[in-house]
Amino acid sequence: IAVLKNKEPGSFVVRDSHSFRGAYGLAIKVATPPPSVLQLNKKDPLEEIAETSPQTAANSATELLKQGAVEMESLTGYQAVQKAFSMTLMQDPFPISTIVHFKVSAQGITLTDNQRKLFFRRHYPVNTVIFCALDPQDRKVFGFVARKQGSGTDNVCHLFAEHDPEQPASAIVNFVSKVMIGSQKKI
Repeated sequence: IAVLKNKEPGSFVVRDSHSFRGAYGLAIKVATPPPSVLQLNKKDPLEEIAETSPQTAANSATELLKQGAVEMESLTGYQAVQKAFSMTLMQDPFPISTIVHFKVSAQGITLTDNQRKLFFRRHYPVNTVIFCALDPQDRKVFGFVARKQGSGTDNVCHLFAEHDPEQPASAIVNFVSKVMIGSQKKI
């Protein structure tokens, strides 16, 4: 089918079917897809916004140092972030941290542990992320509070530190608040 990409509409290829032994497949290049074909947007809507806004592009995905996650029961807001950092700093030994790819989209926050130290990939849907803020003591760290999976009342505060000086925690918090938490209020 890749052969037809640069061809004119009406061009076609007949080939052996990979799915059905002894059968053939026909691929035809058309000018416009028939009305019964579902057209999916090939870009993430946030990426389209990112192309027009350098700040958005810089902050939609970045590398961060994940410091840990602390269960908060029903606590949320700045109190949850402050308590989570205090509890984490008091732990002995200090929890294992790992560099994660932190991606924010209209669907939620996706964390990927590239080294698979603690996990492979985790996704927090937009409707579960309820708060995001910088550490109240002005360290270069921040946390986001999300509903604990399978619970309607319990929360978990996920803690992160800056890894790339070009991606300050304040810009990430602003982006998360604008894109995710702000979009929930509109619904």
